[in-house]
Amino acid sequence: MPADPSPGIAGETPARRAGTQQQGAEGRPPRAPVASAVEVRRSNRRRRTVSAYREGDRTIVLIPARMSEAEERRWVGVMLDKLAAQESKKVFGDSELAERAERLSAQYFQGRARPASVRWVTNQNSRWGSCTPAEGSIRLSHRLQGMPEYVVDYVLLHELAHLLVPGHGPDFWRLLEGYPRTERARGYLEGVVAADRLPRLPSARGE
Repeated sequence: MPADPSPGIAGETPARRAGTQQQGAEGRPPRAPVASAVEVRRSNRRRRTVSAYREGDRTIVLIPARMSEAEERRWVGVMLDKLAAQESKKVFGDSELAERAERLSAQYFQGRARPASVRWVTNQNSRWGSCTPAEGSIRLSHRLQGMPEYVVDYVLLHELAHLLVPGHGPDFWRLLEGYPRTERARGYLEGVVAADRLPRLPSARGE
């Protein structure tokens, strides 16, 4: 994959204000998601805190029942950013990478993509990942280490898909349609590439 293109809890964050709407408590049927793969749950028991955590492919955001719709949208964005920041600090090894690949293959490809090896490499600076279908080997660039997990998962899925479809034709992209964060992950990686191309600003000392 050219460079160009597990559960986490964000903790409890105090909410500064609450709106005037009175809505259901935790345990009621979930609201319609605010965004893809995000579920907001309102609670009468919550007064001043907002929290979020991952549940499979979904992000669950818990907010006070009295919070307004505008505040809900704002806090969903805040908590998604907090989760991503927490996940960006996690670095896992080759064995964990292989386990993630197996789980992703089972979840999105019915287990049909079965790599013989999955590992980090340090010699891929112009590609995020690569795959050799004949050998069943997948390699991910070490530059992905420290990026949000949904980004690493997307690159893993991209390379797993190449075990089933070699090129980048319609059949290949159809395989990735089931992953809800494809566009978000691609946008993240494109942003990293764009930032790398920006000229470096001189330091305050003029170095």
